[in-house]
Order: sequence, then structure tokens, then C-alpha cells
Amino acid sequence: MNLQDLADWIEKAASNGAVPVLTGRNGDMDTIGSAIALASSNPNLLACGLHIGKLAKRLCLELDAPFRKLAKEPSWPAKMGGIIIVDAASESQTGVSLPKDVPICVIDHHDTCDWEFGENDLEFRVKARATTQIIFQYLKKNAPDALTDEVRKLLLAGLITDTGRFKHADQASLKCASEILGGAGFEYQEFIEHIQTEEINSSERGAILKALSRCQSTECGKWNLVHTYAGIHEGKVAGILIQAGAEIALVSRYRDGETRLTARATRLATINGVHLGEMMQELSQTIGGEGGGHDGAAGWTGKSDRVAAETAFINLLAKTRRD
Repeated sequence: MNLQDLADWIEKAASNGAVPVLTGRNGDMDTIGSAIALASSNPNLLACGLHIGKLAKRLCLELDAPFRKLAKEPSWPAKMGGIIIVDAASESQTGVSLPKDVPICVIDHHDTCDWEFGENDLEFRVKARATTQIIFQYLKKNAPDALTDEVRKLLLAGLITDTGRFKHADQASLKCASEILGGAGFEYQEFIEHIQTEEINSSERGAILKALSRCQSTECGKWNLVHTYAGIHEGKVAGILIQAGAEIALVSRYRDGETRLTARATRLATINGVHLGEMMQELSQTIGGEGGGHDGAAGWTGKSDRVAAETAFINLLAKTRRD
């Protein structure tokens, strides 16, 4: 993809009115950091979204980073030049309905995509480990003055978390991290220690322990799957299961009439044939809902019964060849 195409689209949209920079509804560090960093490059851009995760919220408060939380049915600006969506593989992953007849620009790094584009829209999809890599390259070329220490911290935090503390990093993502730090006025060691510090209260700790106590290990064809269900911190639980030796971890949740599956896979499993993002996308085609993600980390959300959704995922995994 050509960064100049992205710069031209943003310049045209910003000249025609306000341009919300909309995040994925999960509100993780990659989507929030990408939106705020990009919005810093132009006064007509504003980072916004339905939800902001715990780490992202903490960093935004500490860095005084502007982010507007939206209602499920937002009141959009009267005059908009366009909408930029970062780190979301479909409109449903934003959690809000977009206004009609407003040009959209989707900036994303996921392997799966369910967006539909018109002639005035732009899809800027790059193979990268995190969306913040794309935003950094854009800012470096088109708005270098926007790369303050605060913006660099947001970009680096998104890159660190989306690569699983660099466990899923590749050469390009490591080079990007080095370049972000190259012009920074803060120390990497101190910063990563800071973002890894997470307070978990006794209730949350108890919920995680209950989820771990419900784990089941299943041989799915040629793969080992450890699965459980949890009320909160599904990603953390899945990560713990991978660290404990599972090849693939699946954590389900049912809340407010909605089921969510969160999956993680080891690097060895992805090299040998597992692509969780594609599996979650296929799951959405089979039982409805929406799903996608990366090869080693993905999710699905829908109205299906929790056990039925788990079973459908297990059946897909059992059919996955091992290279």
C-alpha cells in the first residue's frame, strides 16, 4: 500500500469537515493507541470509540490523551468529511452503526476483512503485527512533528500488547519498536515495567481462578485444546493456558445475551497450520455472529449458545490439517 494514498484521502476528508477516528469496540491498546496517535496529526481528526480497555484508559489518563467515548447510537458531527476506522475487521467490530453516504477509510492489519467499500472509500490494509506499526510509518513520513513522547508511548504500548510482549513479533515489528524508541525521551525498560503493572482486585482474581479450575483438555484431531469459560479477563486466562502448555486455548463467555469466544495458539501451532482468525471467520459463516483476528489470537461474538459455539470451534479445529 502507498502511504501517499492514505495521506491524500485524509487531507481531502479533513478539508471537507470533521473526521472521527473510530476504534474497534474491544478498546484494546492497539486500536486506542492507533486512533489517538493518528488524530494528533490533524486538528479535524478526533479519536473516539464505544469502549476503552483498562490499560488504554490508564495510559490515556496519565498522558492526558484525548479520546471520546461514544454511545451505542452516537450523535455524529453535522458536517463530516469522512470516518477513519482503525483496527476493526468489520463494521460490527466497531459496535456502532456508521452514517450512510460518508466516505470511510479502514486502516487495519488483520488477515480477515468483512468491510464493503465504495468508490470514495479507502482500504489501507498492511501485513503487520499491530495497527500502530502502520500509524507510526504514516506519521514518520507525513506528520513527524506529531511524534511526541506521549504519542510514541501510545504507539509502542499498542505494539507491545498486540505482539504478546513481542512473543509474536517479526523483524518488521521489532524494527518499528526500535524506530519508535529511537526518537523517544523515555527509557524502554521503565516504560514496559510500567505498562505490565496491572492491578487485579480480589473479585477479579477469584474469577480467573474459577475459570482455571474449570479447564478441560481435549484432543482435537492432531491438536491439543484446553478450554474453559470465564466471566472476565478471557484473554488473560487464554494466555495463562498457553503458558501452561496448551497448544490452543479457548475461553468462552456469555453475558447479556451474547456469547464470546477468545482463542490463543502457540507460535509452533500457527507455523504448523492453525490460523485462528480464519477459523473464527468461518465460524461466523457457519453459526452467525462475527469473528476474525490473527493466526495466533482471534475472537468470535454472536447470539449462539455458548456450548454450541464451543462445539462448533472444536469441530473446526479437529478438521485443521497439521503441516
